[in-house]
Amino acid sequence: MNKNISKKPIIIAHRGASGYRPEHTLAAYELAIDMGADYIEPDLVSTQDGVLIARHENEISETTDIADYPEFAYLKTTKIIDRQVKTGWFTEDLTLAQLKTLTAKERIPNLRPQNTVYNGKFTIPTLQEIIDLAQRKSQEINRLIGIYPETKHPSYFQSINLPLEDNLLNTLHSNGYQGRHAPVFIQSFEVSNLKALSGKTDLPLVQLINDHDQPYDFVINGDTRTYRDLISKSGLAKIAEYAQAIGVNKNLIITRDSQGYLLSPTSLISDAHAANLLIHGWTFRNENEFLPLDLQGNPQGEYELFFNLGIDGVFSDYPDTAIDCFI
Repeated sequence: MNKNISKKPIIIAHRGASGYRPEHTLAAYELAIDMGADYIEPDLVSTQDGVLIARHENEISETTDIADYPEFAYLKTTKIIDRQVKTGWFTEDLTLAQLKTLTAKERIPNLRPQNTVYNGKFTIPTLQEIIDLAQRKSQEINRLIGIYPETKHPSYFQSINLPLEDNLLNTLHSNGYQGRHAPVFIQSFEVSNLKALSGKTDLPLVQLINDHDQPYDFVINGDTRTYRDLISKSGLAKIAEYAQAIGVNKNLIITRDSQGYLLSPTSLISDAHAANLLIHGWTFRNENEFLPLDLQGNPQGEYELFFNLGIDGVFSDYPDTAIDCFI
């Protein structure tokens, strides 16, 4: 372990080991666990019949082979999701049985051509299947594996009468996840659903924060605050009233200049800790496309830089690379 790091950060497998397998598949999650990840991270959306499944977005043409199924052609449509126009097929228009006939594919094949060999091999997992995997693997390897679910587009799903939150809590609670020390973090880019959840559960909650724009529920409610307003010292104090952690775009921790070189670290980690919040950074990836210019070809250097700043956890597409920094 790096001697400069006082406490080992948690390694959160971002959509599983998505650098090696198509994201949000049981194969990606299991590989991440085998690599040593502490948590696996499913993004949750709803089916038409109210089952929570793992997909990066509710529009699934980029992550499944649904376009190859003529029987579903009539379901192709255009919707506005959180101010963005999306055309394709949406999970809320298909039942779980229909979705289970599909298979996953690599979302960014140009950057990860090696993963395309797994196209067509894995189905879309439900939250229950992911929990079953985490609990089975925890017993097999005698190491507690946590889950880190995200409620995707919660206001949108609320608006179409498929709310995510109670379904998520019922599933977690019925599987034995209870209390602040349970191996779970529930995350959201919106604020109001986390506040509502804080009144219903003691499970740890995470306010996600991007480096631009504002929470979509703020848009709906006419609140002009941005994500950057949330990370002021007063903003962090307010987050601490309903959440236990923040999950932030790593560019808010170490900013980059206009060319893509790293600048000096901000005070966000120490500010979060002063507000009694954990801080987890996203997303760490090995490809040069995602690395700062001063660390091209050196993803390990990026992890070490953030670890030495005292970050409490990282979301990684390559959990083995993150873990290698401690060996």
